[in-house]
Amino acid sequence: MLLRLPLSIPEAQECLAEEAVPVGGATLVWAVWQRDGFPDLAMSLRDLPDAQVLGGGRLGSAVVLGRIDDRVPDVLRLAAATVGTGAVRRTATVGGNLVGSTLRCLLPAALVLDARATVLASDGVHETDLAEVIAKQPLLLGLHWRDPIASAYRKLPPDAGGPPPLVVASALHGDDGTGVRLRVAVRDGYDVFSGDTVCAADPGTDIDRTLHALHSTALGDLPPAAWDVVRPQVAGLLDGHGPVR
Repeated sequence: MLLRLPLSIPEAQECLAEEAVPVGGATLVWAVWQRDGFPDLAMSLRDLPDAQVLGGGRLGSAVVLGRIDDRVPDVLRLAAATVGTGAVRRTATVGGNLVGSTLRCLLPAALVLDARATVLASDGVHETDLAEVIAKQPLLLGLHWRDPIASAYRKLPPDAGGPPPLVVASALHGDDGTGVRLRVAVRDGYDVFSGDTVCAADPGTDIDRTLHALHSTALGDLPPAAWDVVRPQVAGLLDGHGPVR
């Protein structure tokens, strides 16, 4: 297998034209390749500056999860910190987790940040939403967002041999001076549900109304056990405007 390490966007486009397979951190694909055979040509974005950005409301796809720190919102930092072991986080990348993984542990956090994605295609760089990233799995260059007022994250302990553990993420965003917008995303099994609602200017004054509004979104399809986690996280976030783990 020949591994290409593009240093610029044009070089990365050349790799795409040659049908190079993106490897991310190779934590997910290595075992598959050992079983099924290695591709003739692969590429890593680890040396591409656009894919190594960290901070200022941006996160590159080649950033390894272990590097993610307080330069990003709490919800994204905490999500990255719960992925695998320390050894995995030193190798696994943002792009590999969002595009190459079926678990997509970072997806709920990215959704509540209302993040947008920058992707590379044969005709150049484009901006798109996370739904298209998940559906079409393009070559992800990075994410960008507006920092929230506050955010929260919780991942339940996994059951041995069971489905992926429940993940709940939430964030408060300014809403043009009329109040704040609450975004919540939940991974239940392999499915991710999200919803949002506008809260009062002082969101801690009417938590019950906010939770009722969330029930009318896609989050309303969640089982009661998931709501047992959503409810206190949202209440704590609205009441204290601070991170809740």
